[in-house]
Amino acid sequence: MSEPEATGAGPGQEPDARVVRVVLVDDHRMFRAGVRAEIDRPAEHGVTVVGEAADADAAVRGVRELMPDVVLLDVHLPGGGGLSVLQRCADLVTDAERPVRFLALSVSDAAEDVIGVIRAGSRGYVTKAINGTELVAAIHRVHEGDAVFSPRLAGFVLDAFSNNTVPPVDEELDKLTQRERDVLRLIARGHSYKEIAKELFISVKTVESHVSAVLRKLQLSNRHELSRWAAARRLV
Repeated sequence: MSEPEATGAGPGQEPDARVVRVVLVDDHRMFRAGVRAEIDRPAEHGVTVVGEAADADAAVRGVRELMPDVVLLDVHLPGGGGLSVLQRCADLVTDAERPVRFLALSVSDAAEDVIGVIRAGSRGYVTKAINGTELVAAIHRVHEGDAVFSPRLAGFVLDAFSNNTVPPVDEELDKLTQRERDVLRLIARGHSYKEIAKELFISVKTVESHVSAVLRKLQLSNRHELSRWAAARRLV
């Protein structure tokens, strides 16, 4: 993987208060380029991309350095995932003077992903099926303090919160990075290490490392115990 990047406006440049300043966080360079081409039109859309990051650590550094208005955040990232970024930027999310708003932009519509990032402070969650016009509108709404969700997720989120069915904090689960949760879920479904590597576009050795980390963090002995642990929490 190439070196994580974070880019921003040059020194001495004053930001236009009418333009929403966005940091784009996603580990796929081509996807970032496509989103940037769609939304980075200050005169036309009132949105400018001031920085990019490809993993959790670079995202936290970039957000703290650039202090954008809105962060477009992928949920599945190297280095801890979008949830880790939100947790490490919690003070910026809750800043009363000038909060940094987060909008999750992910291919995943899994319940634990959606509820996890919303619980951590994201103002919304949209899937990558969204088009450019809709994404620009979502960015402006989030910047203004509204909550924004893709249509297929809105009802689910509303029901989850109104019925008090939001999953409680699971301290053991929260020990795991997003990638470790992905591996855990596939292990629990009976996939082999080779199948998991192919599914997640990582090496078999990396899968083995993630499994070892999960076993250590959860104090379990083997993949059968992992499967039972995941089933008990309905992660399968």
